[in-house]
Amino acid sequence: MNRRNFLKLNVLSLASMGVAYANSHMGHNMDMMDHDMMGHMGHDMDKMPINREIDTSFIQFAKKDLKLLDQKYFPKGEALKALPVLKNESKEKNVFRATIEVKESQIEVIKGKKTKFYTYNGLIPAPKIEVYEGDKVEILVKNTLKEPTTIHWHGLLVPPNQDGNPHDAILAGQERIYHFTIPQDSAGTYWYHPHPHFISSKQVFMGLAGCFVVKAKKDALSHLKEKDLMITDLRLDENAQIPHNTLIDWLNGREGEFVLINGQYQPKIKLASNERIRIYNTSAARYLNLRIQGAKFILVGTDGGLIEKPIFKDEIFLTPASRVEVLIDAAKDGEFKLESGYYDRDKMMVKEEPNTLFLADISFKKEKLQLPKTLRTFKPLEEPKDFKEVIMSEDHMQMSGLMNKNEEELRIALVSMFLINGKSFDLNAVDLHSKVGVVEEWIVVNKSHMDHPFHIHGTQFELISSKLNGKVKKAEFRALRDTINVRPNEELRLRMKQDFIGHRMYHCHILEHEDLGMMGNLEVKE
Repeated sequence: MNRRNFLKLNVLSLASMGVAYANSHMGHNMDMMDHDMMGHMGHDMDKMPINREIDTSFIQFAKKDLKLLDQKYFPKGEALKALPVLKNESKEKNVFRATIEVKESQIEVIKGKKTKFYTYNGLIPAPKIEVYEGDKVEILVKNTLKEPTTIHWHGLLVPPNQDGNPHDAILAGQERIYHFTIPQDSAGTYWYHPHPHFISSKQVFMGLAGCFVVKAKKDALSHLKEKDLMITDLRLDENAQIPHNTLIDWLNGREGEFVLINGQYQPKIKLASNERIRIYNTSAARYLNLRIQGAKFILVGTDGGLIEKPIFKDEIFLTPASRVEVLIDAAKDGEFKLESGYYDRDKMMVKEEPNTLFLADISFKKEKLQLPKTLRTFKPLEEPKDFKEVIMSEDHMQMSGLMNKNEEELRIALVSMFLINGKSFDLNAVDLHSKVGVVEEWIVVNKSHMDHPFHIHGTQFELISSKLNGKVKKAEFRALRDTINVRPNEELRLRMKQDFIGHRMYHCHILEHEDLGMMGNLEVKE
């Protein structure tokens, strides 16, 4: 029996049984979590009494009779609003100082009904952070949730103890100050989100995600106006509340039914050809294949900033957590539609129709634009001094007999399924070692049946080549990234180095897979 039919027979049977938990179950378990154990995070990893095979209380399931909100109740077609901006409280030059409160907020997105979100400063979407190369950043984070959290500065080159690793939790009712300096030559399009042990996906789908832009004082496009398109997705039940994950969500990653731009559903967006547009995919698991019929994208930047030369694209492919900078090119003014074409990533127990997703109406104005031929000059690639191999895989034997498992056995099966180098994540373990400042080539291999986006903390890498079905393909262009898709049976070669001593994470950025164990620890030493 092939693996796909095997999974369908087992998992569909289980799904029909309707595994359910009370909606309050997660909060209770997190409140009851051993505070001595949580307090050791970031201090003595070798003393932490965490056992993945026992602590599975973070896995919850939506009720079997869950009814979702009808899309007719979600307001749509409104003019796109700019993202709110996090206020700089500092009067000092080159210093960014701010406060973020992480809290529960009741927000009315559906008329007459308030939805409980997790928010940064009570806002959906979260406030955008904007700083410049060389700035000193100091952000006080107050956690008023009933569970631990962190803030991971995704893609930013910050010290490990400031990067919101799961080892450094901010406990419920506590606070901490993140402080770091933005390096030169790191201008780019980043974002921030929680990264606590086991519950990153929950906190993101509850609303915790924000944009973070690092600017250069002057670059090839700094004279252009800018616009942010932050793409998220949201699931609401018929009472306009955010439900727990289904089993399908845990297996494939959660995709909310409402895909939003800057927190709005199918908005109307005004764009011009002389605008620098930053696009963020801050969803937990949704892949985007963006296109505008009758217009082209001009790709000018990726996660870590500008690329060498502008590249015209019919479509922009974005994995979860990826970002780009683009301009829009069309022959004349007009009305267009922003869509996301279907991408088959071979989900488990799901048979999807290859439908195109409508995202927004665009009113486009063609303005004069003189685009530079060279956007950025990259230094010559350094030869690697060391090599790493990361193999992402899935243990489908854990799925055997699911219909006969009780709830605890099911949770244990799930946390043993998604693997890196044959292991499920252990907070106490060190999986790989690197030396600070040493250029390495990482060989990332996907030996599973579905796509997985690979992300590593603390650095930006360059794609050197990909290998699929025996064919090697060199990178199309030079670019800095921190997240990249790896297709089934594909092998990527990534060139990178770490500039800080300490512990780093690398993992699949389908957040449910990260929570279920598709993650590793890298220790960087002198």
